Amino acid sequence: MMERRRMDAALLVLFLGHLAGALEVPLDLLEGLPQPPTITHQSLKDYIIDPRENIIIHCEAKGKPHPSFSWTRNGTHFDIDQDPNVNMKPHSGTLVIDISREKAENYEGVYQCTARNKHGAAVSNNIVVRQSRSPLWSKEKIKPFVVQEGVSLVLPCRPPAGLPPPIIFWMDNYFQRLPQSGRVSQSLNGDLYFSNVLREDSRNDYICYARFPHTQTIQQKQPITVKVLNLDAINDTMAAFYNDTDLFSEDPVDERKPSFLIPSGPSSSKMVLRGQVLEMECIAEGLPTPNISWTKVSGDFPAKRTSFLHYQKTLRIVDVSESDAGDYRCTAKNRLGSVHHTIRVTVKAAPYWISGSPRNLVLAPGENGVLTCRASGTPKPSITWAMNGIPIENSPKDLSRKVEDDTIIFTDVQTGSSAVYQCNVSNEYGYLLSNAFVNVLSEPPRVLTPANVVYKVIKNHRALMDCASFGSPIPKITWFKDSRPGTLGGEAYNMHDNGTLEINIAQARNSGKYTCVARNILGIYENHVYLEVKEPTRILKQPEYKVVQRGRSVVFECKVKHDPSLIPTMNWLKDDGELPDDERLIIDPESLTITDVTENDAGVYTCVVNTTLDHDSASAELTVIEATPTPAVVYERPDPPTDLELTDQKKRSVQLTWTPGDEHNSPIQKFLIQYEDSLHHRGHWHNLTEVPGTKTTAHLKLSPYVHYTFRVLALNAVGFSRPSFPSRVFKTDPAAPDENPTGVQGHGTEHDNLVISWKPLSGLQSNGPGLHYRVMWRQKTIDSEWTTVTVANNSKFVVSGTPTFVPYELKVQAVNDHGAGPEPAISHGYSGEDLPVAAPENVQVFVLNSTLAEVHWDPVPHKLIRGYLKGYKVYYWRERSLHKHNPHHVEKQILTFSGNHSHGMLPGLHAFSLYSFNVKVYNGKGEGPPSPTQQFETPEGVPAAPSSLVITNPNLDSLTLEWSPPHDRNGLITGYTLKYQPAVASRQVDIATQGWFIGLMCAIALLILILLIICFIQRNKGGKYPVKEKEDAHTDPEFQPMKDDDCTFGEYSDNEDHKPLKGSRTPSNGTVKRDDSDDSLVDYGEGGDGQFNEDGSFIGQYSGKSASRDTAEGHESSEAPSPINAMNSLNSFV
Repeated sequence: MMERRRMDAALLVLFLGHLAGALEVPLDLLEGLPQPPTITHQSLKDYIIDPRENIIIHCEAKGKPHPSFSWTRNGTHFDIDQDPNVNMKPHSGTLVIDISREKAENYEGVYQCTARNKHGAAVSNNIVVRQSRSPLWSKEKIKPFVVQEGVSLVLPCRPPAGLPPPIIFWMDNYFQRLPQSGRVSQSLNGDLYFSNVLREDSRNDYICYARFPHTQTIQQKQPITVKVLNLDAINDTMAAFYNDTDLFSEDPVDERKPSFLIPSGPSSSKMVLRGQVLEMECIAEGLPTPNISWTKVSGDFPAKRTSFLHYQKTLRIVDVSESDAGDYRCTAKNRLGSVHHTIRVTVKAAPYWISGSPRNLVLAPGENGVLTCRASGTPKPSITWAMNGIPIENSPKDLSRKVEDDTIIFTDVQTGSSAVYQCNVSNEYGYLLSNAFVNVLSEPPRVLTPANVVYKVIKNHRALMDCASFGSPIPKITWFKDSRPGTLGGEAYNMHDNGTLEINIAQARNSGKYTCVARNILGIYENHVYLEVKEPTRILKQPEYKVVQRGRSVVFECKVKHDPSLIPTMNWLKDDGELPDDERLIIDPESLTITDVTENDAGVYTCVVNTTLDHDSASAELTVIEATPTPAVVYERPDPPTDLELTDQKKRSVQLTWTPGDEHNSPIQKFLIQYEDSLHHRGHWHNLTEVPGTKTTAHLKLSPYVHYTFRVLALNAVGFSRPSFPSRVFKTDPAAPDENPTGVQGHGTEHDNLVISWKPLSGLQSNGPGLHYRVMWRQKTIDSEWTTVTVANNSKFVVSGTPTFVPYELKVQAVNDHGAGPEPAISHGYSGEDLPVAAPENVQVFVLNSTLAEVHWDPVPHKLIRGYLKGYKVYYWRERSLHKHNPHHVEKQILTFSGNHSHGMLPGLHAFSLYSFNVKVYNGKGEGPPSPTQQFETPEGVPAAPSSLVITNPNLDSLTLEWSPPHDRNGLITGYTLKYQPAVASRQVDIATQGWFIGLMCAIALLILILLIICFIQRNKGGKYPVKEKEDAHTDPEFQPMKDDDCTFGEYSDNEDHKPLKGSRTPSNGTVKRDDSDDSLVDYGEGGDGQFNEDGSFIGQYSGKSASRDTAEGHESSEAPSPINAMNSLNSFV
């Protein structure tokens, strides 16, 4: 009875198999359609966190409506609202745990996320969060190892247990790796083994290092001293060494046969999990040093997965499978004998999918379907089912659902029975958890491909027309052409599962209107598209080889045939580069003309014709020769070669022979051999090789997977012959690729991904069908295993979930159906950048002067920059002036210092101001957080000019100046300096109209008149006239001599009231009465020698000292000197 039930279930599964295909509801195209939740991204099952960074546990899901999220921790509900350190990202289930106030270890545990909407609930894996640990080495005193030459020796490392385990290596005091060999090597547990010691092994700096990859920390053990002595040296120097040191031998060490240091005994066993790496080691001692070899007792090694490390002492098999189980024997051998050890390997397996994880079902009401959870493992795993996160045995009963071990069978499903089912496959070595929803929808068909799309294709190429559809039940797609009855099919058409119609070789008759019909029980939907088959673009008349005399003209023709609906563009190249910018090169629609040819014009000219769908090209060479007299003999191009034959045919070579044509009076210089590849590039001829004109055979090296047709052209001084008739077709067999893609590079487009890209191989380089690429990557800094994926029909691959901005090693290997290419070279790249997470520290500012300050900071550590360091930005702004009258200023300014700077200047500052500033680091992603804002004050500086200067109350001998304080005081104003000078010489002034000038002239005339009268009277009296004394007594006041006692000019004064004249010099007490204005003049400048200007005006400076009046000689001047005729400096204080 039980067997009958199992057979019925198997038949039902077979009957419903076609309904179990995945059908994703296109939420972005079909608004309003419901969909249960689907987990799209989650953290790794074993999530080791860095205790220095916030914990981010990913959980992303999609669904309609968008799901809500909840978490459990260690099996109980995790209320994130009650923990202020835990936040959930908006529209996401991702948790961000701030550990700045808590220890990371407080959040270790097992986390599980649930995404839920009204149609079901999906759950994540159990995410085990553990803090990485790099414990310190325990302190110990290590005794020196004093050993006799020739004995074996083991130096223990025994690093502290870390999470993840550390990487062990041995170095010396100079951080140089200790040399290893077949005699000295490191074991898998980190100990250093000597098969036998030599005198040169003596040293005091054997240091074991442990590198903890997650925290990027390195710790070292105390140095170990090894002293290797022969027996005589031991007896002579024993007293000089430690009394408690044990010797390993007392007798001279003789040569001996090998024995194993590890493993011990004749046999041992080892267990490894499927898919992991199997490492076995055998280290032997002996003298001379033994050699290690390996065999598999029950079979051969898997060649592509096996490697031997550490001088053959370690056997390594990657990606272990069940076939790798069995007995492995290692043999240690030297000339005195050998020893064997057998390791029995058993392979267990954590659960793994046989045919993929369960796939989502979209069913219509009344339909049937199957969810299959087909997995295997060793030992055989158990399978449990849950619905919406609840064990299925505890879920509500559903008569349409039947559980049969690894299968759930749905019959006659009804609306409202949508749910998410979880399949858990587990054994003692691991588990698999997969979500698959059953979405019960009733939707008529829809075609998602836009209507009336016009597909254009070149004749004889493949044509693809899309018909993406959606509906429940799944619509059936049929195609019709024009108005003809009957669906399309047969050898000419290929219908893909996604509804796409393929025409293998498009012809003109295939052009027309195509109708795609999507049909299910709820309706029919039609969509129309159009196919236009275009004629190929071909160069009918190709440019030909030309030999032209210097100074003449040459024309290269390039006539093109193309589809009338395609507009071609023609470009000319010289030597595969752009044409020179030279007016002698004339481009016409179907030709290139070069006038007045020079030697520099020689080269290969290529005509390139492009359309939006295809292109064609043809080349010809130009040879420039010296002008020579016209020869008497007529020279012509040679006739084409004939009688092409293929002999000595091999996998990658063939012998081609031919018969030369007539030379036409010019010896053949060489033969050009061309080929056409009818498999990859039909209709295009390529140059293969050249041979001298004296030969009529050529040994041709060929590439795999090419259908060759050959032709030969002959060249003489005139030009190339026409091509010969083609040879018969020669097909080379496919082979593995000879080369790998070039241009491999890696960069990130997001903070958690790595985009690996490369330049794909051409069809000729593929060497065979089924070309794809084996893409491999690993983190550069942690000696991790290579991760490998296979990529076809693409030249890039995106690795998601990477750490932010870490270096990666990359390899891309070409593979086809006949094997893999050579071992690829390693390229390097970085995963994506993210914003810096730290600000510069120890920020200081040094004010250099009133307008310049220097800012210093400590560079941000590279790990916290999280990207390529671009530089630093200093944001600074003027808060306010320190003067009470000036307003506040808050306009921010930015100074950018590119590169790894640690200081910078802030120029153009305002004096006597308060500034604020901070510093940010920035990378290719953007800026990091600012440093704490600091302030500094600039000292006082030179004030600006007064904002206004006004002359008021101008009089004949005085005027009043009024001014306003400067807008930028740049400090506390302590006074003003007033400077005045004569008017600019170029200014037109009529002196004769000036009052002071008229008065001066009148005074001089009056004095002359008085002098003449006195002279006339004295002459009439007949007395003597003391000319010198009279001249001294009656000299004009303008010519008053300097007084001998103080070297000052005599002062002018009013003889009546002795008051200082307005605008005159300072009186003897050195003061001037102030008026109501604070801007009045107070002091004059220092005195100097008086002198006359060219116009007779006095320009000497006034003295600031007082002198006694000389009343006997004082003559009042007619008018005080004008202020504008002297340069004075006065200080007025406010």
